[in-house]
Amino acid sequence: MRVRTVLIAACGLAMLAACSKKPVTPLPPPPPPGAVAGSSAADRDGDGIVDGYYTSDGIYHPYAPPAPPPPPPAPTRRGERG
Repeated sequence: MRVRTVLIAACGLAMLAACSKKPVTPLPPPPPPGAVAGSSAADRDGDGIVDGYYTSDGIYHPYAPPAPPPPPPAPTRRGERG
């Protein structure tokens, strides 16, 4: 008699578990600036920072670091009064 009660309770719990809501997966973050929509991010050196991206045709496009500003012009060899 107890086995029957336990089996009925187990079946009821199994049916309720099947109806439970699935966890909602968050949307992926938007691509970083400079990436093309529909491309895949690439981390070539394995440091955990995205280095570039692959387009759908398999071509790798690296992110170019911003160029440093040019150095200031050198002072003239003559003085102010020349």
